[in-house]
Amino acid sequence: QVQLVESGGGLVQAGGSLRLSCVASTSRFSRFTMGWFRQAPGKQRELVASITSRSNINYADSVKGRFTISRDNTKNTVYLQMNSLKPEDTAVYYCAAQKEGFTLSTGDWGQGTQVTVSS
Repeated sequence: QVQLVESGGGLVQAGGSLRLSCVASTSRFSRFTMGWFRQAPGKQRELVASITSRSNINYADSVKGRFTISRDNTKNTVYLQMNSLKPEDTAVYYCAAQKEGFTLSTGDWGQGTQVTVSS
């Protein structure tokens, strides 16, 4: 099981930026697909962005052009740079890790970090 620790959430005004980080406790980090999900109150958890071991990237339509996912395999860390934030981005953001070839949402999860965007 991979332990994931997120950081970087907080309160920001609309139009602002935040960068989330997620550190994974595995020596095989480079072989994992990593991703960020979010869950707003009363809504289902949704995939925001994912990045494979080969750095193939996928974004939800709602964040394309505003969010950027990246990874640093030397630091076992995945990042989510969030720009032009909107109130509808308010949610708890979760980091996820899964071995390549398996469904990301069935992997390991972090504890979540709150992102609140004020209008």
